[in-house]
Amino acid sequence: TRCAQHARPHVTVCICVPRRCSLGHISDLHGSDATSLPGFENLTMGYNKYLRPYFGGEPVQIAMSLDIASISSISESDMDYTATIYLRQRWTDPRLVFHGNKSFTLDARLVELLWVPDTYIVESKRSFLHDVTVGNRLIRLFSNGTILYALRITTTVACNMDLSKYPMDTQTCRLQLESWGYDENDVIFTWLRGNDSVHGIEKLRLSQYTVERYYTLVSKSQQETGSYPQLILQFELRRNVLYFILETYVPSTLLVMLSWVSFWITLDSVPARTCIGVTTVLSMTTLMIGSRSSLSKTNCFIKAIDVYLGICFSFIFGALVEYAVAHYSSSQKYAAKAPQEGPANELTKEMEEVNITNILNSSNTGYERKISFTSIEISSDNVNCSDLTMKTHEKIKCVLRNKMHRIIGYFTIQNPSNVDHYSKLLFPLFFMLVNVFYWAYYLYF
Repeated sequence: TRCAQHARPHVTVCICVPRRCSLGHISDLHGSDATSLPGFENLTMGYNKYLRPYFGGEPVQIAMSLDIASISSISESDMDYTATIYLRQRWTDPRLVFHGNKSFTLDARLVELLWVPDTYIVESKRSFLHDVTVGNRLIRLFSNGTILYALRITTTVACNMDLSKYPMDTQTCRLQLESWGYDENDVIFTWLRGNDSVHGIEKLRLSQYTVERYYTLVSKSQQETGSYPQLILQFELRRNVLYFILETYVPSTLLVMLSWVSFWITLDSVPARTCIGVTTVLSMTTLMIGSRSSLSKTNCFIKAIDVYLGICFSFIFGALVEYAVAHYSSSQKYAAKAPQEGPANELTKEMEEVNITNILNSSNTGYERKISFTSIEISSDNVNCSDLTMKTHEKIKCVLRNKMHRIIGYFTIQNPSNVDHYSKLLFPLFFMLVNVFYWAYYLYF
């Protein structure tokens, strides 16, 4: 403002000289060292970066697109994934309209002079903006007032995983973009081109997963302070099971088959069969501990691999118990034969002497009665409990004794060598059936 003294006393005339304004630079109209860009004169006159476009009127339409550069790690123990993304946001600010049909890429530091959306990543644990060699941000301004704002972000996002079918599982993870402070009355989020707004995810090569499919959603987040616009990228990751088959399933299956070798070894080879059984049990235990060490923080889950290892451990332990049963039955059989060859003959001789004495000193009736009592004492398996001379409590004891001998007879192995014979067929057959049900359930249900 320039002021001059008027001819009349006490009158001063002031003339206002306009000044040109640019993005962050104000220059004199007639200054020779003007630093404003061509076409940006008066661009920021009256601009307030603290007020959104169309303030007090319609909401701002913000269109977004994503490029997934990489997904570096997917952690089952922490239940999250780390991704590097290129986030691009477009909106129109009528205060930044200028003449011409060109677009200008501005210095990223000028973003401090403009209004930008307050977009944030929901369920993000850690995030940072890359700043080598400068902050990885882009500002591009179009003549119709459209602004393109791009960022390169690395973020670690939580992903709730269901590990009940691990390692034959398929996980569904999300990347959610939401407005922090502006509700749906102030901003509206949209995908720029629907599912085509996301690029790069179909080209990812992950160590354990394959991207099955992905799709975009537009939603709202209802909070206590209002309803906020939200964009969702949802993608499904299928785990590659081949690695786990070679590392866990094949070794555990071979250990089960190794335990069956003991069925072809005779019962007399105690060290050989015991060594095979104990070695396979210890090896299986080591394999189970190793498979769970990688998921130490998710031990509360009963996973598919735990079920299979438990099945294999049961078959291996069953083979060891089978030998114990067969060997015990064999030893009992030999112990039962030995007394019959020694003491049994002596008992028979004593009975004969007693019978001869009774014949000489007793009547025929007494002789028959003593013979019947002797047969009752010797034959403990089939005792006649209907004798009239027996008392009531003796009859009850006799009946209970016969029942116990009959039940024990059902579980008595008459030929211990048959145990190995049947085990050679039953163990592989049951193991194959269990595998059929296991793989059918976890692959198709």
